[in-house]
Amino acid sequence: MVEVRLRAVRVDLQSNTPVLLLQETEGEGRTLPIFIGTPEAAAIAYALQGVAMPRPMTHDLIRDVLTSLEVAVERVVITELRSSTYYAELQLRAGAQRAVVSSRPSDAVAVAIRTGSPLYVADDLMDAEGILLAIEPSDDDDESPDELVGQFRQFLDSIKPEDFSG
Repeated sequence: MVEVRLRAVRVDLQSNTPVLLLQETEGEGRTLPIFIGTPEAAAIAYALQGVAMPRPMTHDLIRDVLTSLEVAVERVVITELRSSTYYAELQLRAGAQRAVVSSRPSDAVAVAIRTGSPLYVADDLMDAEGILLAIEPSDDDDESPDELVGQFRQFLDSIKPEDFSG
C-alpha cells in the first residue's frame, strides 16, 4: 500500500466536476485523481475548514457513532478501479476485533478527514492510475480551507440543473 495525503480538492475546468487529488507521501509524488460529486466535495471542504454545522452531517454522524461504539478507523484504503468506478474501504478496529467496510472513496476520505485516519492507495492501483501532477505550492504547502470552500461556492453558483442530465 502507498500512503497518500489529500493534497487538494479542486474543480476540473473541463468537466466542471470536483476532483480529489491524493498524493503519495513518499516516492515520486504520484497523484491519484478521483472525480467526486459536489455534495461530497463540499462535505470534505467543510471538514478541512472545521466548519461546525448546527446538526451533524452524515460523515460527522458516522464519526460520532464509531466513537460512541469505541471503534477506531485504522486506515482508509482506495482499493481498485473497476468499470470507471473507484472502490475504497474503511479498515476498522474495536479492541482485538477488526472489520472492513466497503465505501465510496469520497465518503471514506470524508470520514478519514474527520477521524484523523491515514489514507492509502493499493500499490497496483497507484501504479496503473497514479500520475505526476504539478500542483502549485502555496505558502503553507496546502490550499487554504477558506479557498476550498470559496471554490465550491463559486462552483455551486455556476451550475444549472441541466448540467446533471444524462
